[in-house]
Amino acid sequence: MPFTPLGDTLHDNSEKDAAGKKQLEEAEIIEIAQSVFEEMFEKEMALQAKPLFLKNRTLTVSCSSSAIAGEIRLNQAEIVEKMNEKLGKNEVDRIRYLA
Repeated sequence: MPFTPLGDTLHDNSEKDAAGKKQLEEAEIIEIAQSVFEEMFEKEMALQAKPLFLKNRTLTVSCSSSAIAGEIRLNQAEIVEKMNEKLGKNEVDRIRYLA
């Protein structure tokens, strides 16, 4: 059985840890987005918007109707501000919505 250099093992483990940490951060952002929607909109309306993922500081949200997409568009600045406040850092710049 060949030996693996310790540096290679540590590097491989740090890459796995970084990927796991990124996944947790993305899950937290999705959870926070959902909670902000529930705070700002009626529960029934909030359920019509499903945060999907964050890429390049843009949150992508799937909307079941154009009405909820319009509400998100009108309130985008406030939603982004509340999300970043809850995250404790500026992680989200804009929202992209799919209706």
